[in-house]
Amino acid sequence: MKHLVSAAGLLAVGASGALAGGLDRSGQDLGIIFESGNYVELTYSNVRPDVSGTQLLPLGPFGSVGGGSGDMTGDYESFSLGVKVALDDRFDLAFVLDEPIGAIVNYDADQDYAYAGSTAKLDNRALSTVLRYKINDNFSVMGGVRISSLSGEVALFNGYTLDAAKDTAYGYILGAAYERPDIALRVALTYNSAIDHELEAIEFGVPSTPFETTIPQSVNLDFQTGIAADTLLFGSVRWVEWTAFDVSPALYLGAFGGTPLVDYSSDRTTYTLGIGRKFNENWSGAFSLGYEGQNDDLTGNLGPTDGIRMAGLGVTYTYEAIKISAGVRYFEIGDAQSRAPSPPYPPETPFGDFKDNSGYAFGLQVGYSF
Repeated sequence: MKHLVSAAGLLAVGASGALAGGLDRSGQDLGIIFESGNYVELTYSNVRPDVSGTQLLPLGPFGSVGGGSGDMTGDYESFSLGVKVALDDRFDLAFVLDEPIGAIVNYDADQDYAYAGSTAKLDNRALSTVLRYKINDNFSVMGGVRISSLSGEVALFNGYTLDAAKDTAYGYILGAAYERPDIALRVALTYNSAIDHELEAIEFGVPSTPFETTIPQSVNLDFQTGIAADTLLFGSVRWVEWTAFDVSPALYLGAFGGTPLVDYSSDRTTYTLGIGRKFNENWSGAFSLGYEGQNDDLTGNLGPTDGIRMAGLGVTYTYEAIKISAGVRYFEIGDAQSRAPSPPYPPETPFGDFKDNSGYAFGLQVGYSF
């Protein structure tokens, strides 16, 4: 039933454009370390969220009360590459190149909304190297290093601009797993450390003081178990400390009342549960549901989402050493109210009302055992 796991994992691809403040993309999945033998896989995902809202308060000459933002998110594509090598009977080594977090903001300049014309982009790439040691047939431990690069740029309606040059920093990974192959049971717990980036900044077109941004620590709990012949139950719980993440460039803080450009008031926990079924020696499929609760916090105007509900389908075709998976996922994005600019408004004043938003994602994964 092992090829069911790839279809299950593919269902997680790409929906994260609307997760956890709109930044979580890959989920930092390291499931490739459990593949048999030597294995390589390439994953592509295309995510198309649609997030729009209306303006609640006047803001000088910018927009108008009741004005609509139009879709303020950008569609995006992402890729990941993973390679796993069985060093011997006890040790496995894996390399994963992915995009853990990211954001694209693109407010339509033709809309009657204060942030019309505002854009933002956050790029993150990471290379994870993980070594797994099998203590016995049931227990294993793993650890590794993650190299992360981060850069970003912002252009707001009020004339503010930010260009944050690429910075490289390092973190670590720790984990453990329990397995019972006779019933396809596996429970894996993985800790991803925080990674601190110090970004050189150009604000308003001039060099500014470097500022620090932290990619937050996270914990992933993944599980699967056979529940009947050729049938697999799987799921995950992912916690991310998003309260540790903020973007606070010096000139922005000074010009706009000391409020961070981007920050989060609550951490996030995302749940996924699904079922996979092997139809024959070549074909298998999976269905999953996902949920992230709403915290009712006021959000930044560059990420006005709060929680998510998801449903996904995946199918895998296996032929000899080749495995091809495809998946699609629909998600409903939780309603949110954005925070008014300060000044002129006091902190924690609602400004935009974003509701009834949704999106979809699809992914393709090709794996090869060698």
